[in-house]
Amino acid sequence: MAEPVIVATARTPIGRASKGSLVDARPDDMSAFIVKDVLSKVAGLDPAEVEDIIWGIGQPGGEGGFNIGRIIAVMNEMEVPGVTVNRYCSSSLQTIRMAAHAIKAGEGDCFVAGGVETVSRYMNGAADTGPHNELFADAEQRSAERTSGESGNWEAPNGLPDVYIAMGQTAENVAEHYNINREDQDLFAFNSQKKYQEAKKNGRFKSEIIPVEVPQKRGDPLIFEEDEHPRETDLDKMAKLPTPFKENGTVTAGNASGVNDGAGCLLIASEDMVKKYSLRPLARYCGGATAGVEPKYMGIGPVFSTRKILRSLNIKMDQIGLIELNEAFASQSLACIRELNMNENKVNIHGGAIALGHPLGATGSRITGKTASLIKKNDKRFGLATQCIGLGQGIATILENIN
Repeated sequence: MAEPVIVATARTPIGRASKGSLVDARPDDMSAFIVKDVLSKVAGLDPAEVEDIIWGIGQPGGEGGFNIGRIIAVMNEMEVPGVTVNRYCSSSLQTIRMAAHAIKAGEGDCFVAGGVETVSRYMNGAADTGPHNELFADAEQRSAERTSGESGNWEAPNGLPDVYIAMGQTAENVAEHYNINREDQDLFAFNSQKKYQEAKKNGRFKSEIIPVEVPQKRGDPLIFEEDEHPRETDLDKMAKLPTPFKENGTVTAGNASGVNDGAGCLLIASEDMVKKYSLRPLARYCGGATAGVEPKYMGIGPVFSTRKILRSLNIKMDQIGLIELNEAFASQSLACIRELNMNENKVNIHGGAIALGHPLGATGSRITGKTASLIKKNDKRFGLATQCIGLGQGIATILENIN
């Protein structure tokens, strides 16, 4: 069976939605740009050797619709097929799994995987604007009652949970259910910002970020080259922030990830392709797993997907050298860390999504590329990339360093 490896990876800087540097960048333009860059990292590679472009997006509508995976190929003048994948927050991590599966099945030797999100462009059309299914009306009413502080059963009389529940409210549910207090959440978020700033000062992001040239309505193009979501803060300021998802709650804008724009890409190849081009791959794809959980506790998904893949590969948590756990919220991050007995010193050593931001369709590619690079640079054997996913899911992937 062919073994898939990660050959190259790159991402754009992450912009702040609606008021950031990527507000005028279309998702197809940004995607085509980052794919072209990743392909250029493999000297002598004929783009025609790419079997498929598998592209993720959290909101596959508007400018991000029309099968953006195939549009990327056409924009780069590649006679290559393309497909668009949606698994919400983990759409691009799912594309990596699909590329790895195809290589293992002998269906090709080279795949482009990745994803994009341009929340700033949602006003030009998005997927989640249609009417909700009436089957969930009772459950939605219960969510509304809980948000306003009223009591009420969670489950609807017909047994269906609220799949439309706000992500911030699920974070409040996790905090309550797993006894994650406000102080711990704020401290975790503060440390994420602190780790990011330290890593930036030491130049840890230069090798992964590709500057983006964004055309402006007037004047020269904007050269965007640094993440703009991270912010300087302190615990006193964070303690004063309101809790918008629940009266007297614990989840705030300061201990949650941001709403962002960005794109990321990986080149996944077989060992035969590695030999053909004398490549130096970053990491081997060992395997991945997904899991479904109650939508109201969405953020706990990584616990179950991680346990599945650890069992499948017969690996223990203490064998994992470095972990990229997507920080959708501090509450769910801490719940996952505690439930999985993770060594917090191994988690998001350069900061996570609370600092960097969370461009939904691109985050999976960012954390997987980061995991591959970090285990290589830090000489760790195994790395874990894992995310929670809207509607109650988890995804996890384990990579192995190739010395």
